Amino acid sequence: MEDFEQRWINVEFLMREKFGKKPDLEAILYLIGINELGAFPENKNFTKEQKQDLMHIAVCKLLSQVGIFVLDKFDEEGWPHYIPTGVEAPTAMKDQEQLLRECVIRYFEF
Repeated sequence: MEDFEQRWINVEFLMREKFGKKPDLEAILYLIGINELGAFPENKNFTKEQKQDLMHIAVCKLLSQVGIFVLDKFDEEGWPHYIPTGVEAPTAMKDQEQLLRECVIRYFEF
């Protein structure tokens, strides 16, 4: 657990260095989603729905590390689409967040 905590602190430090403040998990998911999309709209704004989609992309990308999702395709606008593999995710909210944090750590360690 101590190793996990230190590795999470390292991710938070990386984000703080890059963006000037410590982000919460939702902000980190949003940033991962933008990174995975690989594009930013010309007007530099995403709609509320697109922001939710970006966070969904991030969750799917992260959970693909543990076999819960797999990349299926990219649509005509370049957005990735994932499909579930049938591997069960934890059902308890605390366990889900812990798994996401572990996957975030792995994402930034690569």
